[in-house]
Amino acid sequence: MRKKLSLYLLVLSLATLCFGQLNAATLNIHNGGDPSSLDPHKLSGDWENRIAGDIFEGLVTEDIGAEAIPGQAESWTISDDGLVYTFKLRDGISWTDGKPVTAGDFEFALKRLMDPAAAAKYAYLQYPIKNAEAINGGKIKDLNELGVKAIDDKTLEITLEKPTPYFIGALTHYTAYPLPKHVLEAKGDDWVKIDNIVTNGPYKPTEWIPGSHVTTVKNDKYYAADQLAIDSAKFFVLEDETAALKRYRAGEFDILTDFPTDQYEWIKKNLPGQAQVAPFAGLYYYVVNNTKPPFDNADVRKALSMSINREVIGPQILGTGELPAYSWVPPGMANYSEPAYVSWKDLPYGEKVAEAKKLLSAAGYSKDKPLKLQLRYNTNENHKRIAVAIAAMWKPLGVEVELYNTETKVHYDEITKGILEVARAGWLADYNDADNFLNLLKSDVNYNYGRFKNADYDALIDKGNATTDKDERAKLFRQAEQLALDESAAMPIYYYLARNIVSPKVKGYENNAFDIHRTRWMSKED
Repeated sequence: MRKKLSLYLLVLSLATLCFGQLNAATLNIHNGGDPSSLDPHKLSGDWENRIAGDIFEGLVTEDIGAEAIPGQAESWTISDDGLVYTFKLRDGISWTDGKPVTAGDFEFALKRLMDPAAAAKYAYLQYPIKNAEAINGGKIKDLNELGVKAIDDKTLEITLEKPTPYFIGALTHYTAYPLPKHVLEAKGDDWVKIDNIVTNGPYKPTEWIPGSHVTTVKNDKYYAADQLAIDSAKFFVLEDETAALKRYRAGEFDILTDFPTDQYEWIKKNLPGQAQVAPFAGLYYYVVNNTKPPFDNADVRKALSMSINREVIGPQILGTGELPAYSWVPPGMANYSEPAYVSWKDLPYGEKVAEAKKLLSAAGYSKDKPLKLQLRYNTNENHKRIAVAIAAMWKPLGVEVELYNTETKVHYDEITKGILEVARAGWLADYNDADNFLNLLKSDVNYNYGRFKNADYDALIDKGNATTDKDERAKLFRQAEQLALDESAAMPIYYYLARNIVSPKVKGYENNAFDIHRTRWMSKED
């Protein structure tokens, strides 16, 4: 027996040397929606960010707590006037095909992001870069006028329009990831197909089956590959949260990125310590089509917003305790202190409903002449639960609601095109600054789904971002926020709580204000 055992151990050792650990750790993640692309310039959702942030890495990346740390850049310096950032890239960084990642790849990617022909909806996030907005808007035709320059293969210089306190944080976002210039030039739009794509993050994609999953494996060319405890990650498409919870209980998933809130008490009792519910910087809201009668009437929008009983949504409708939102910017954002609030925030709910009825009556609507509207939401049990509840809150006003749901990808594609009357939306902070939320209501931003347009609002945001005085900037931003709230530009409903379920087998998962949990920081026990 001893000789046989020794022989077995020898074979096992050789197999491990040749093929790696026999029990390779695979992290199975319920990811929700179907990614629209693996191209960083074509993304917009948190379900896409989870994948993109594993397979690509920018100059700056996130640590376990979602704070900015050096990524592909080992260090950087900032000029005394706050305008010029000089990044030094790490030695030995490469794409998955072995080609070096160079400063030129970052320059190429940022120019492509701003090229109007690329139609990158999220390009505005990098507008702090000199001439970025003018180039993206077509006012400057020469992409070389963008304030990004590869000094040499290891040195990238980025010049800003004005000092921007959140710029390093914004560089963690996928709009600032490099792109493999050599592959895009060879393959064109087909560069992103699974057989062609090369990436530079901790993991690389090996399989993408739309409607099912994306599979990634450890990138052995990553500079910290020897520190990765997870060998592979699988991101599953599944918008049915009850089905996802069943699969988690069956051991098919290690992480759920959401769960049916009506089962929260059961989860806490039967899966102790596994529900991860924590505050993070995000806003759940409804948008209203400001260009379509009667929703172009601010009083109609105000009536709909006033009659939503926000206090019952978190504790009763969802059951997870989300806090009611009466501001557009969530409390606690950096460089902002206290946000502005709607003027009717502290009225008793009965008085809110009475005032809402008066407003609708003055606009010509009543139970005898109901206001009919379509309420859109993306397929999700929690979104449906909220939509049903709000439709019931609107009923006493004489509002008749048609509920309309589509899968996530279709939902956001349509409302981005302005196909809506009232629609559910949500925003998770891309960087820790009020500007990230206030930009959503600027007239020239793609994610201004309700097409709110107010020249004074735009001017206040632009003026705020033009000043280097942080207190003055916050003052101007607050004025803009108050203006939008007074106009009922959209309807904030609650401030997000991150709702995840994490298996006890998973280690290195840490709740944070941005609900970002990169695979590279996690491990999994048998």
